[in-house]
Amino acid sequence: MSQSVADHLLGRLRAWGVEHVFGYPGDGINGLIAELGKAEGPHFVQSRHEEMSAFEAVGYAKFSGRLGVCLATSGPGAIHLLNGLYDAKLDHVPVVAIVGQTHRSAMGGSYQQEVDLHSLFKDVAGAFVQTAMVPEQFPNLIDRAIRTALAERCPTAVIVPADLQEADYSPPGHAFKQVPSSPPGLGAPLVVPRDEDVARAAEVVNAGEKVAVLIGQGARGAVDEVVELAETTRGGIAKALLGKDVIGDEQPFVTGSIGLLGTRPSWEMMRDCDTLVIVGSSLPYSQYLPPFGRRAVQIDIDPHMIGMRYPTEVNLVGDAAETLRRLLHRLRNRRGEAGPERWRERIETSVREWWTTMDQQAHVPADPVNPMLICNELSSRLPENAIVTADSGSAANWYARHLKFTSGMRGSVSGTLATMGCGVPYAIGAKFAHPDRPAIALVGDGAMQMNGLAELITARRYAREWSDPRLVVCVLHNNDLNQVTWELRAMGGSPRTPYSQDLPDVSYAGFAASLGLGAETVQAPEAMGPAWDRALAADGPFVLDVHCDPDIPPIPPYVESGQLTDMAKALASGDPDGFALMTKGLRTKLQEFISPHR
Repeated sequence: MSQSVADHLLGRLRAWGVEHVFGYPGDGINGLIAELGKAEGPHFVQSRHEEMSAFEAVGYAKFSGRLGVCLATSGPGAIHLLNGLYDAKLDHVPVVAIVGQTHRSAMGGSYQQEVDLHSLFKDVAGAFVQTAMVPEQFPNLIDRAIRTALAERCPTAVIVPADLQEADYSPPGHAFKQVPSSPPGLGAPLVVPRDEDVARAAEVVNAGEKVAVLIGQGARGAVDEVVELAETTRGGIAKALLGKDVIGDEQPFVTGSIGLLGTRPSWEMMRDCDTLVIVGSSLPYSQYLPPFGRRAVQIDIDPHMIGMRYPTEVNLVGDAAETLRRLLHRLRNRRGEAGPERWRERIETSVREWWTTMDQQAHVPADPVNPMLICNELSSRLPENAIVTADSGSAANWYARHLKFTSGMRGSVSGTLATMGCGVPYAIGAKFAHPDRPAIALVGDGAMQMNGLAELITARRYAREWSDPRLVVCVLHNNDLNQVTWELRAMGGSPRTPYSQDLPDVSYAGFAASLGLGAETVQAPEAMGPAWDRALAADGPFVLDVHCDPDIPPIPPYVESGQLTDMAKALASGDPDGFALMTKGLRTKLQEFISPHR
């Protein structure tokens, strides 16, 4: 019996271990959709929109450490994938997009839904994007797309015309201009730097008295080594946003997030250190790194990302864990030395005070609920195996600063693209990656209206397939595009503009209840904790609709003079919430100076 190209392609995905394909049907992929219904897998997950399919594939890849795969039809479906694929590109996540195209006989004829897909994908999937024209191009095309995505941690694309999907498959032959392929698998090398470069790096670190370590997601496989680095040097560890879940906050020398959404201990450590070690991070905000002139070493697996954020003295290209092990063999143990021990004590004191300050700020009176209280109350209730996603917007501020992760918890955001609308589909992707773990999405009402409401339908549809059906979506309901509002004030000197910032008032709990999901509206601070208890004890997806105050400011750890000038200009220009902003902002900032530890 003959095998179709579509059947062969799906079989090749199975051979690579692909278990889920996130997609939406259309006539450009009819052949693939038909075979998915017959095949033993992969499991097809139908989103409400192709953009959500791409985000779900990204979330799946981020939390599983495996390849994400999304599927879309030609033309409009392919276009819809772009935002999620750019999210994968900028956060270095392996995703393969399989996209349909019009029949080969119609290509170039300005046919319905025909789009120049090579041009469309050449930037986002530029590492590998190809169109199949004959059956013999398989399995090479799909193998190269997967190997490239995994090896380079990026999105790739394979375009398969609709009529080719239904054609009989014939393998490449032992012939001129036919390209065979090896069995599925990726023999990834262990990349390590040269010994002389490690020796130079050790010389830099050994000379330091006040060492600061910055980690990103690239340090995920090197937790023990990073902790040993901090213990050996008596330094502290700050975390870029995508590295928030790499090392638990129960470590007393972990200063938390860094940058605009960062903590004061991280900023102080960077300001005052004499030596910086960067491991697996490409944090773009150099103003939150040490003043130029401090000695610095960077470790990264990707040579393209080395030396581009800070003038580092030694750059080590290699696997983070193996490189750190080689470095640690050459480092002096600074335990017991007066200078490094004073530095460590200072860091740990700052961290203790910070968590006290965070609790105090979360309890500053607000109308009706302080948004910081949402994460503050969740932090102590997080299940030890929880997966947390945060959408872009003010929700990411509170996620970054107020959630205290312990080892084993996972979390992520759209780190570099910072796109709205990823929070709920990320969480759905996480549930397919780990159906036995609870997922929690922290989402602003703007992002919820943009994408989240529709994907609640997807969550309801598939919840019965998850061994732990808990997926809690917490909506920060303030009827304001809050992050942009604050950016207008602090970076543009503009007062709040209701015509662009106000959102239609929607009952998110009501919508969830109409779908048969668990739901609760929270309108008082004392109700926040018990509401989290009920949501985390639910036997299925649950929506918390929390009415929170838009005038609680997301104050960065260090406020530049230009930001103060712009904020004053915005208030002087007649911001409609000016008095409330000043009152609540002062109350919030004051908590940093009244900590009982100071």
